[in-house]
Amino acid sequence: MAQQAAAPARPAGPTRLVYFDDMGALRYSATVLSVHQEDGGRVAVVLDATVFHPQGGGQPADTGVISAGGARFLVEDVRAKDGVVFHYGRFEGTEQGCGIGFKEGETVSLEVDAERRSFNSRLHSAGHLLDICVHNVGLFHLQPGKGYHFPDGAFVEYKGVIPPDQIPVKKNELEREANRLISEGAKVLASVFPYEEAVILCGGSLPSYISKDSTPRIVKFGDNPGGPCGGTHVADISIINSLKVTNIRVKKGLTKVSYSISP
Repeated sequence: MAQQAAAPARPAGPTRLVYFDDMGALRYSATVLSVHQEDGGRVAVVLDATVFHPQGGGQPADTGVISAGGARFLVEDVRAKDGVVFHYGRFEGTEQGCGIGFKEGETVSLEVDAERRSFNSRLHSAGHLLDICVHNVGLFHLQPGKGYHFPDGAFVEYKGVIPPDQIPVKKNELEREANRLISEGAKVLASVFPYEEAVILCGGSLPSYISKDSTPRIVKFGDNPGGPCGGTHVADISIINSLKVTNIRVKKGLTKVSYSISP
């Protein structure tokens, strides 16, 4: 593939994340900025914009296809670095994944694997829903920490503990509350806001790591306080379908709530 280089050309700017404005978009057209083979042999495609979600924020990467003319690039992994999104994979019909490819400046069509995106979005939204349920069942002292929204063992972790004798009760309460909210349904809002407006939407405060000069992206479930998030989510809470709290573990001042959703 003649246009490949040993190292990538530096993209002019950050990749525009189409799903930030439209999480339902699974197809898009973008312009190729570079195609290169990294150390280790992985082929990366860099575009001016993407509808693919890169792995991060506790959510797996999207997969799918990028195509133009007779070339089809099978996207197997997506990562972001310094605002630039790298689509990793291989060109269809080639052993090493680096046969006939794309030209710089060429317009390509992007298509995300809809089934994978749907499940990842439902799983991510379920994790945020648990944050709401923790508050609703009276666990006000638990402060949200990290989340892992992967199918092989999703969980959300909180600073603070639940007394051992209350864990079975709270496990049942969290699951009942989550499924009550799912059955009632409510619209999910995800958009970028000025900092001051984002503070209001999040109940009066934002994490300290968010700069006051920024315009954070906020995800809000119905009338509940929102929270900063860069991932993809369902359009309505009801789409999660069902949630099961599989385990609650308390260790070293942290409470880990593991969960799963229906296929």
